[in-house]
Amino acid sequence: MEKISSEEVSVKMQYPSRRSFLAGFTTAAAALPAAASAGEAYWRMVRRQFPFSEKKVPMNAANMCPPPRAVTERLVELTRDTDADCSFNNRAKFKKLLEQSRAHIARQLGVSPDELALVRNTTEANNIICNGLPLEPGDEVLLWDQNHPTNNVAWDVRAARFGFKVRRVSTPPRPAGPEELAEVFLRALSPRTRVVSLTHLSNVTGVRLPVREIAEAARKRGVYVHVDGAQTWGAFDLNLREMGCDSFSASAQKWFVGPREAGILYVRAEHIPRIWPGTVGADWGREVSPAVTGVRKFESMGQRDNARLAALDTAAGFLDAVGQRRVEERVLELARVLKDRLADLGVKLVTPRNPELSGGVCIVEAPAENRRKAVDILYQDRGIAAAPTGGLRLCPHIYNTMEHIDRAVQAVKSVRKLLA
Repeated sequence: MEKISSEEVSVKMQYPSRRSFLAGFTTAAAALPAAASAGEAYWRMVRRQFPFSEKKVPMNAANMCPPPRAVTERLVELTRDTDADCSFNNRAKFKKLLEQSRAHIARQLGVSPDELALVRNTTEANNIICNGLPLEPGDEVLLWDQNHPTNNVAWDVRAARFGFKVRRVSTPPRPAGPEELAEVFLRALSPRTRVVSLTHLSNVTGVRLPVREIAEAARKRGVYVHVDGAQTWGAFDLNLREMGCDSFSASAQKWFVGPREAGILYVRAEHIPRIWPGTVGADWGREVSPAVTGVRKFESMGQRDNARLAALDTAAGFLDAVGQRRVEERVLELARVLKDRLADLGVKLVTPRNPELSGGVCIVEAPAENRRKAVDILYQDRGIAAAPTGGLRLCPHIYNTMEHIDRAVQAVKSVRKLLA
């Protein structure tokens, strides 16, 4: 480790193994002065754990994040191990490793390992719930019109087959507070409502719903509550038990900074027996019942890439090393600074500036026909990777620095004419 200066703490990290990497990171973080522990020196150290080049800076965490080196190296290590010996004997170790991933993530989310399935992504998890809950003609499913399509259109497809009703609610484009958002859903509940399926934080506006308040009211009426947490898992310090939802889905490649094509599905224990899985694999058994094999029935998909599921444990360990509360505070800080500086430019924000109503997803108004061009200019000319989703979308995460925020603001300034 280099000498700590008042300007910046520069930490030389060697990466011979996942364990030593995380130990080195934790030791380096502890060596920082207390006053600097959440300052820019600390976050520059965090940034150095990610391999991307300063020439092309990722700022689209709502879609995909680069994993830290420790996660990639663990994935490569386990993949090479399997390739060198793909016998049942050698691969037997993965049973324990996958359970370690499950237990670690469950602990972070405040739930039991027996309520957490390791699936491929949010899409798969949403569809398990959509297709697995028992619903009949006359039943009603209540959706937010800003839900991701896998938590929106998927319900339409099933309703077309089985005859239940889907209703969508819209929230105010400029909500005054969480209470106003919650009230929209509470008013929409009817005696026929069986399911409320929500996206925790919209990927097209950046609005964050007060899920806890909605879930509490819905569950008092016996209504099942599913939450798509793709934009909050890894970005927020979540406790699903306190949130009050009956199920929760998310992908690891987003804010969780984990491996791609890996995700989670939490289902409250009391509901697991009545939900049918979407795929029936060799592990299912002979009995035809949704109660078979507990939450792990949702993982019966044939051969899995066990290396990436095992690497989830490393990603969880990395976030532990940073501290999930600290991650949340940093995400909100980056988003606040970004939104404030964009507003100073005179561009119009789709996303609320109030942190109670938002998260790390920041969207600037832009005509649909100009969004792709603006994104291309930001990437090619300024080295900022954004998205044309809902406008011009910028989503900073813990690997981004304040210098990156400045650079993104200057990039947006260069395309202001396209945003009008």
